[in-house]
Amino acid sequence: MKKKTFNRLASGTLAAAMILSAVPTVWAADSDETATGKVIYSFDFEDGDISAFTNRGGNDTTVLSVSDEASVSGSKSLLASGRSTSWNGPAFQLDDKLEPYTEYYISAKVKGKYYTDATFSFQYTNADGETKYQNLTNLNGNDWQTLEPVKVSFTDEMTGVYVYFEGGTDDMFIDDFVVTEAPAMEIEQDIPSLADVFENDFKVGTALTPNDLSSKPTMALVEKHFSGSITAGNEMKPDAVLNKEACKAYFEETGDDTVPQISFSAAKPLLDYCQRNNIPVRIHTLVWHSQTPDWFFKEGYDDNSEWVSSEKMLVRMENYIKAYFEELVKLYPDIDFYACDVVNEAWMENGSPREAGEQGSSGSAKSAWVQVFGDNSFIEPAFEFARKYAPDGCKLYYNDYNEYMDGKLNAIVEMATALKEKGIIDGIGMQSHLDVRTGSDAFPSVSAYNKALDKYSALGLDIQVTELDATVPKDSGEQYFDAQAEYYKGIVDAIYAHKDSISALVLWGITDDGSWRAAQQPLLFDAEYKAKPAFYSIVEGREVPPVTTENPNETTTTGSEPDKSTTTTSTVTTDNTNPIVSVSLMGDANCDDKITIADATAIIQALGNQDEYALSEQGAVNADVVDSGDGVTGADANAIQAIEAGFIKASDLPITKEALDSAMKK
Repeated sequence: MKKKTFNRLASGTLAAAMILSAVPTVWAADSDETATGKVIYSFDFEDGDISAFTNRGGNDTTVLSVSDEASVSGSKSLLASGRSTSWNGPAFQLDDKLEPYTEYYISAKVKGKYYTDATFSFQYTNADGETKYQNLTNLNGNDWQTLEPVKVSFTDEMTGVYVYFEGGTDDMFIDDFVVTEAPAMEIEQDIPSLADVFENDFKVGTALTPNDLSSKPTMALVEKHFSGSITAGNEMKPDAVLNKEACKAYFEETGDDTVPQISFSAAKPLLDYCQRNNIPVRIHTLVWHSQTPDWFFKEGYDDNSEWVSSEKMLVRMENYIKAYFEELVKLYPDIDFYACDVVNEAWMENGSPREAGEQGSSGSAKSAWVQVFGDNSFIEPAFEFARKYAPDGCKLYYNDYNEYMDGKLNAIVEMATALKEKGIIDGIGMQSHLDVRTGSDAFPSVSAYNKALDKYSALGLDIQVTELDATVPKDSGEQYFDAQAEYYKGIVDAIYAHKDSISALVLWGITDDGSWRAAQQPLLFDAEYKAKPAFYSIVEGREVPPVTTENPNETTTTGSEPDKSTTTTSTVTTDNTNPIVSVSLMGDANCDDKITIADATAIIQALGNQDEYALSEQGAVNADVVDSGDGVTGADANAIQAIEAGFIKASDLPITKEALDSAMKK
């Protein structure tokens, strides 16, 4: 099928805790429909009932009560007092009250006794009885802080699913706690698929967590746009895979503490999904200073023991990597594990190795690998072992962030050159966690990012963009979305220019609200699953298949013929060979007597939705400037943008497609 070119305006004009104890059975408040969906539970604590809430069990010393010391609405709130450590706090169980595979929003008001420093978090227990945690959002400031609706969901494989408040040890007040069923959301089917746009260039993928699987619109976006590659957000990292209890049990049985025991139970839902849907998987990651428990580097896998020798750690590393790959292939022989981040984030920005030290329970920038080896000499054997045990077709990468900064860039290039000579590395993973800021002060600049691409390409190794996102200022709304779009366009254009060296482009998340940097809205889709200006900026002018949408007037019943579909075309039909009206100003699509980027806007809107944004008869005649007489197409919008960019002049109109293409290449 012949492809069409999708055009949109230039982006600058686009608009550590125990498993919780059981919670008593509770009841729904009177259901109510709100703008965001049906209210399932609502607690203002005025009736003194706090039975739906509990502390976090185990050693949590939190005492829950109703207090009239502080409130938002009415005169009472939930008080969490007696908190002896930061993970103590009030919790609300989801899986005994709500349905799996359904999205809910949770909102509340939170106040610390003296200052509010709280984190709203999510936890669940997987099929292996392991409890997993995820921080959802932080709440800081004086007086009451608002927990804006946070999206949560869970699968039927998860048990003991809770949301909870933690942070600090001061008393904490909670008020106006509301659980709302999210309204049904439909994704935009009438926009190009990112996977299709770049299908002849590189894989396009994203990162997922197990709770993403319970969101129908999220997975609809994955299936439409990101089916080229899936990376597990956390579930294939060392702390998720290394099984401490199994390691200690094996050591106690055999006396051998060099054979780590692993489990992919945390990643199982994601890997099952990829296997069912034949989606390639990036393995992230084997050897990393972060999210690798200190006990993995200690004698007898005991946090309080001595560090092992580098010689023992080499044996332990080999057995770990061997077991990792062998278990994956045994469990999922049909998944294409096409790439693996063998070593992650080993270099500092100045090009030196990380400082030696423990991770500790809260994490740090220090490296236990450097603690044991004294330097980064662990990198080469990690790649040797990975090359020895990785499944056929799995390419091996070094992955890092701030990979465009000179000191780190040069260290990576020097390291990769040496590893390439030994034949044990296939590529560089550029994480690409970028910062739009307000636009002109973006970091890195597009030119700096392009320079890094040049240097990595010159190595003759493959490149994968592994974790792309680009933030705007925190809580800035849509103010900087145009700047974000312009920046995304520049970055993706630079990636596209190096496409012969690049095999994958992976976005680190799907919608802004699900991002690890949610408050800075770094992704291509918003919380309503709608494409942002940044999306349109990176597909602008690229070849895409025709968009086919179902005819809403057709319905399908069991045993009947399938729904007929219509193909959305990208032409506004006119007949300029014998126009009803004559051209008033060539290119003036919005009939405001001038030619500006707004005319390109009018054309694109008309092409996207002729029912809502149809050009006037005069505007359609004026807009047909490329190969005049064939109707209004995306090429006409391109021509107007070319005028704005200085490639052609208004006096050059009308113009042939060939002449326009030639001008654009100069």
